[in-house]
This record gives sequence, structure tokens and C-alpha cells, in this order.
Amino acid sequence: MKFDVLTLFPEMFEPLKTSVIGKAVEKERIDINLINIRDFSEDKHKKVDDTPYGGGAGMVMKPDVVYKAYQSLHKEKAKVIYMSPQGKTLNQQMVERLSKENHLIILCGHYEGIDQRVLDKIVDEEISIGDYVLTGGEIPAMVLIDSVSRYVEGVLKQDSIQEESFSDGLLEYPQYTRPEIFEGESVPEILLSGHHEKIERWRKEKSVEITKRKRPDLLKNK
Repeated sequence: MKFDVLTLFPEMFEPLKTSVIGKAVEKERIDINLINIRDFSEDKHKKVDDTPYGGGAGMVMKPDVVYKAYQSLHKEKAKVIYMSPQGKTLNQQMVERLSKENHLIILCGHYEGIDQRVLDKIVDEEISIGDYVLTGGEIPAMVLIDSVSRYVEGVLKQDSIQEESFSDGLLEYPQYTRPEIFEGESVPEILLSGHHEKIERWRKEKSVEITKRKRPDLLKNK
């Protein structure tokens, strides 16, 4: 899967070179291509923004510069996503749907946003990571890349994504590992029993219990 990221700050994406995502890039399961929008400015100072028509605080990213950056890409069958607090809130269903795409172009805004004309022209979908405002779209873009990449074939083992939080609309059950006793607390006896059917039933019960306590809203549609 290919991710093209249109951004003013490509250096912010360094963390994606580590851990699971970094290994997926090394194995060529995913491709993350960072495009510096500033490179397409024809201004001698590489200016990419200007004051908003109608007045108001802050600056707005210029449509022509963003469009030239977009035009530099091979766009066949690519879905363009704009990371925006006005978009639909990212959830597990959206993540799994987007993981089936072959090519995502992610546009990161900054300052007071991007001229609406270029958004209307190139954007297919707006996505938010929550009802709050950040300084730019780079961190939300990394969240999107990380969450979607985990569902790309070959990035994780299949059983790793089948039993995690939100995979069946519930939060994940508690996890335990060695040592068997830590600070006087033992691993639940059922997990030491070797009885897989009982363990599975216990885990399901715990998932429901934890979801009721922490995220009861997830149970409304179940």
C-alpha cells in the first residue's frame, strides 16, 4: 500500500521509521512518500500562505501551491484524504475500509487551514482524529498511517488484529505474561488451565465487563 503525504513539515514523520511501521516499510509492505508542499512555491522566500479574504486572524495556505504539489503525484485510483477537525471522526470501521485501498494521498493543513477551492477540487474525504484542534495535520496523518497500516496484509500476523480492541465492537480483554506472580498478584488461574474453551469464554466475559465500565457507548448497537 502506498501513502503519499502532502505536508509543510516532512521532518515530523521521523517516528514512522521505527517499530512496526518502520519494519513494514523495510519489507515493502507499505510505502510512505513525503512531499514537501513548500518545494512547489514559486515565491523567492518559499511562501506558501497569505492573509484570508474578508479579514480574520492567521494565515491560509494558498491553493495554487497545494495544487502543484498534488499534481506532481501519480494519482491513478488514489483516494485523497484531508486531515481536518471538520471531518468524520476516525474509527475502526473506517480504518479497515481504508486498508483495502491501494493508494492514499493524505493532505496536511496548517495555520488557519487551506483555501477551500483546492479542497473542493482534489479531496475525496475529510477525516478527524477527535473533537479538538491541533497545530497541523501531520500528527493526525501519522495516526491514520499507523492505524491503517496494521491492517495491510503482511504488516502484522492475522491473529494479532483479530483479537484486539474494537475488532468486534468491544474493548480487549486483560493480558498477562511472566512472571506468574508479580508483587503478590497472580495471573488469573483460568489462563493457566490449558482449557482453551474456558479461556475463550473468560476473555469474552472480561471484554464485555471492561467495555461496560470504560466505554458503555460501544454497547449501544450490540
